[in-house]
Amino acid sequence: MLWTLRSSTLRPLQRCLSRNISFTPNSHLPRITRSLSKNTPSKTLSFRESIARAGVPKSFVAEIKTPSIRNQVILFLVGSFVVFSIAAEESNVETEWWVGKLSEASFAFKFREPTSDEIKKARQAELGRKLQAGLAQLKDATEGWSQTVRSLAVWSYIQVFQPILDAGDGKRVCWAIGAANTFVWAAWQFPRFQPFMMKHFAHNPLSGLSYTFLTSMFSHKSILHLALNCMALASFGSAASLYLRSEQQKNSSLREANISWHFLAFYLSSGLFSGMASHIMTTKFIYPRMIQRMATEAKTINAAPSVGAVASETAATAAHSKETILPSLGASGAIYAAVTLTALAFPHTEIALMIPPSFPIPIQWGVGGLVVIDIIGALRGWRMFDHWAHLGGAAFGVWYYNYGPQMWEFLRRANLGLPSKGQSSKEVPRQV
Repeated sequence: MLWTLRSSTLRPLQRCLSRNISFTPNSHLPRITRSLSKNTPSKTLSFRESIARAGVPKSFVAEIKTPSIRNQVILFLVGSFVVFSIAAEESNVETEWWVGKLSEASFAFKFREPTSDEIKKARQAELGRKLQAGLAQLKDATEGWSQTVRSLAVWSYIQVFQPILDAGDGKRVCWAIGAANTFVWAAWQFPRFQPFMMKHFAHNPLSGLSYTFLTSMFSHKSILHLALNCMALASFGSAASLYLRSEQQKNSSLREANISWHFLAFYLSSGLFSGMASHIMTTKFIYPRMIQRMATEAKTINAAPSVGAVASETAATAAHSKETILPSLGASGAIYAAVTLTALAFPHTEIALMIPPSFPIPIQWGVGGLVVIDIIGALRGWRMFDHWAHLGGAAFGVWYYNYGPQMWEFLRRANLGLPSKGQSSKEVPRQV
């Protein structure tokens, strides 16, 4: 009887104790329920299930993103528009000033406005008077010196400034650009400035910088590169400026006192375009192919060799690898634009190399040969020159030959508030 009584009282207790704690209402044991639910061991997945859940891992090529070209394209578009707008305004202001000055100085110009050639002659005479005044000041300053030293100073002054007086506006601005290039080249010669110059005066397509398009145009690291570019710029830049002046006089009713503003805008925009062309080809074609080639040619490193052997093998592979993206610098892209513009504007001109000396050949043959060499170099991956920048500059020169003078005319008229060429207006302001 006692045993029966004890067994009947224990049965419900056992059922209560064997009840799963997860079924206990949260209102009774909230903290215990929460902690136990967190510590409940999950089901252990097999290796195959873990791989299946993780999915296919991304490849090395898929993980690497190509640099963006948005900022570089925006810089070219906005920069070119700003440069041409400022140049058009400055050209109009200078022309208006000279028209007013000649109208006050000469009775003949009170009845008609001076032409562009007459303004050019007046500017030339004004520059000659300033240089003569400078020579007179130099003679007065060296009056107490010995005759030999004084004669040497006067001779040096004449040797420097006489070519400036004899040169045209286009060649003067080319010499000014060459002087700026020389100043930047001098900064390269100081080892202390080399890291700064490499970062800010050489365009690296993988750096993400955009302003180096502009600064690298004036940057030359070697004296040979500087000398060749400056000589080519003085020659072809002067010829290109002559073509721009002739187009303005032939197809425009606007006077233009100084062609330097037009040529400077052309030069800067062509340099920006050639840099952009090189940047796009490098980041969107050359760099992805280089990464793809590195991924396919990568060797599987065995786990058995020592760490030192693996490190030495990796270093040797990197040292012998030729797949690198090099920064670019120089004014070759802008000069190529002037070269192609000259070849199209003066097709019967002959050219000859100064270094090494060569016989004259038609300019279109020479320029065509250079373009073919750059195409071959770009396709084969030659690395001594930035062939894509050369081709971009050549393309800009061809485009500017066909549309540049009309665009310059439109910008000058828009700045003056005149209607576009071919449109009529009842009220036309005074033209310059």
